[in-house]
Amino acid sequence: MYSRKKPLEEIPEEVTAIWSCTNDGCNGWMRDNFAFETEPACPLCSSSMVSSTKSLPSLVNHNNRH
Repeated sequence: MYSRKKPLEEIPEEVTAIWSCTNDGCNGWMRDNFAFETEPACPLCSSSMVSSTKSLPSLVNHNNRH
């Protein structure tokens, strides 16, 4: 009859290398280890992208090119 929510498990985060879109009107970004090109173009607007970092949940890419 009573429902009790389980406490949410905290997901560990780490500083991750990403590519961010240079177009001010676009919020596109991708993790570096999921990019198919050395210097990718934005998949949303085709603008150039710049390398930066972001604190994100940890993920493992088993098809990593590095």
